[in-house]
Amino acid sequence: MVDLTLKTKAGIAKVLNGQRGGLRGFVLFAGPAIIASVAYMDPGNYATNIQAGAGYGYTLLWVVVLANLIAMLFQALSARLGIVTGKNLAELSRDHFPRRVVWVMWVVSEIAAMATDLAEFLGGAIGLSLLFGLPLMAGMIITAIITYAILIFERYGFRPMELIIGALVGLIGLCYFAELLVAPVDWSATLMGMTTPGLPDNAALMIAVGIIGATVMPHAIYLHSGLMQGRAEVHSDKDRRKVLKYSNIEVVIALAIAGMVNMAMVMMAASAFHQGHSEVAEIETAYHTLTPLLGAAAAGMFLTSLIASGISSSVVGTMAGQMIMQGFLRFHVPIWVRRLVTMVPAFAVVAAGVNTTQALVASQVVLSIALPVPMIALIIFSARRDIMGAFTVGPVLRILAALAATMVLGLNFVLLAGVFGLSVPFLGG
Repeated sequence: MVDLTLKTKAGIAKVLNGQRGGLRGFVLFAGPAIIASVAYMDPGNYATNIQAGAGYGYTLLWVVVLANLIAMLFQALSARLGIVTGKNLAELSRDHFPRRVVWVMWVVSEIAAMATDLAEFLGGAIGLSLLFGLPLMAGMIITAIITYAILIFERYGFRPMELIIGALVGLIGLCYFAELLVAPVDWSATLMGMTTPGLPDNAALMIAVGIIGATVMPHAIYLHSGLMQGRAEVHSDKDRRKVLKYSNIEVVIALAIAGMVNMAMVMMAASAFHQGHSEVAEIETAYHTLTPLLGAAAAGMFLTSLIASGISSSVVGTMAGQMIMQGFLRFHVPIWVRRLVTMVPAFAVVAAGVNTTQALVASQVVLSIALPVPMIALIIFSARRDIMGAFTVGPVLRILAALAATMVLGLNFVLLAGVFGLSVPFLGG
């Protein structure tokens, strides 16, 4: 296992020295964006995408497209930060921001990590529970055991983990590709939904914010910068440019695949549920409704992808949580402690009898509200020449990033206005 990581690092060195190139060279650099992309296909996406497709058909597909473009931009910036500085976003925040700001950022990030784990842990547990007829609590225990087992491979370096997560991502993608072959998708309505922005009512706004919260993930922004640390030994700006080129290509490919999976989720829900079953809003209901509508195979693929999503994203969430805590606080917390702390909310939700899908959607709204913290920090650092040197981002990227962060902040303020019963003039219904 260790040999895989050593061979990968040796191959990367050959690419940087000009001894290897092409597709073989690219494959050596592939991995970090694939791991980060798991955050964009986690069980929170299932909950929000089912509600979007069932309740509004193909109308909210444009939100998925927009969220995915924002994700590409910020994941590329995060990777750039790690490549150029050799530090992750949490470490840079600790080093350059005032102590009070650092503590606030850490607290917000920890709350986001708990919301993330709630979605991921519940998703895997729901899938196992439905597929094997187990009590939900038993599904949660099995999810925890599998997660721990996969995390053991971290001791062998970065490559085994990248291959395991990559295999799970491939399984999720294959399941949804098969779903689209079974579901009677309206392709003209799909194109219209992807290209025509609109929010029919306040409930659609809630789901739209949830989609953004489920797609652009705070912990993924922190994690990607850390995944680039120590992966390739760079000795010059020429090396950094080459690593950056491969990284940007991987980000576009990995997140394009994640975006297509998300769109497939909405399209499947729209084609199966919107006409006659628009009330479907829960993962459990979606599974039971899929069986008579599209057959047992479609329902089985749905659950298989959900389990793969829950387990892989739970592993990645734990990795990100550890990196965030170490980066902000400068001390290491054992993974089993980290997992215990972040899984407690999920067990509490099940024990209290809270509707699991509603908890998933609520967790994504929390993530959307926490999201501007790493987004703003990333914009600040990417624009600082004393940190980025020759790799400081240009004005066009800065403006695009600022607009994206502003849009997320604006959506959050509108969402909070709706929660507190204030009218939102530009929305109908």
